[in-house]
Amino acid sequence: MADSSEARATKPPADQALREEFNRWAEAGRGEGMEQDHLPITLPVLEKMRLAPADNVLDVGCGAGWLSRRLAKMVPEGRAVGMDISDEMIHHARRSSVDFDNLMFIRGEVAEIPWQPNFFSRMISVESSYYWPDPAAGLRDIFRVLNEGGSAWILINYYRDNPHCHHWGNLLAVPTHLLSAEEWAELFRAAGFKNVAHERIVDASPSPEVYTGRWFRDAEHLRAFKAEGALLISGVKG
Repeated sequence: MADSSEARATKPPADQALREEFNRWAEAGRGEGMEQDHLPITLPVLEKMRLAPADNVLDVGCGAGWLSRRLAKMVPEGRAVGMDISDEMIHHARRSSVDFDNLMFIRGEVAEIPWQPNFFSRMISVESSYYWPDPAAGLRDIFRVLNEGGSAWILINYYRDNPHCHHWGNLLAVPTHLLSAEEWAELFRAAGFKNVAHERIVDASPSPEVYTGRWFRDAEHLRAFKAEGALLISGVKG
């Protein structure tokens, strides 16, 4: 039997395990369903971001690119860049986005974004940040690639203040960070962001009468979760 040091040596790094898991999601076609699941909570955030036509926007954890394509349409004189740790998600995103001239996809890790400093005017991440192996390092690098006055917007359904999602960690194949709203806000402030704020974005979409998925016990549990709302954290560089 291997000792603990040997076990640690053979265990894949967190970023590798995350890449492999989301490659499996992509191969199973799960990336394409994200828009239906997340659009109701994302649309209010896009309004709050007040995008200008010439903005450059980074979509971290872009998956199959549904949000990146929407962003590209909103910044016709700027650029939208979707980034994901999963090679397969990026392949899917590129295949579905060939008609866009101002949109590109890159594979990368949030702690080491493959882009020059001070470029993006907006950054958004939807249902991604609790998977980041090191959220503090990720926010520091997001701060680096934003220009002065640029803003970061993180939207998540998995956070400590909503008791109806805590069980998700046991259902996922990779480690997650279950942080409170104030813990996320403190990470923003530690990375250098100003005007840090957090709020709830309620999911007002219709719920099924009968729920048969794996994430909730039943339809009543799903409705209670949605009533709590998703967590939106934002901050400004400057």
